[in-house]
Parts: sequence; C-alpha cells; structure tokens
Amino acid sequence: MRYFGEPVGVKNAVVRCDGGGGPLGHPAIFLNLNPKEEIVCPYCSRYFVKEGKDKPHKKTKKVTP
Repeated sequence: MRYFGEPVGVKNAVVRCDGGGGPLGHPAIFLNLNPKEEIVCPYCSRYFVKEGKDKPHKKTKKVTP
C-alpha cells in the first residue's frame, strides 16, 4: 500500500487515526501495529511505525558457569 509523508512514530501497539483534518478528516479508526510494528491507514495512507523498530536488538553475552 502507498503512503504519503513522513512516518509517524508511536509508542503504543494500538493507534487512533482520524485523518487529522478535523471535519475534513475521516471516521476515527483504531489500527493495531502488532505483529509487524508498522501499519498504513486505509483511509488517508498515513504510515505509522512503532518507535524503536529500526533499532537493533541488544545482543546478550552467553555466560559460562
């Protein structure tokens, strides 16, 4: 799906989108970012990304007894 503009970083797994245009927006919908941690609004094509998605996971050292 195509999206326009900069990705919107969010902290929660569920985000509310209403198009941001007040009365010119679209009906408010709730979008679930799990399990892909990113989603595109089907109404306005706003692209939401869970913050920290692009950060590499910490590698843990294996401790030997």
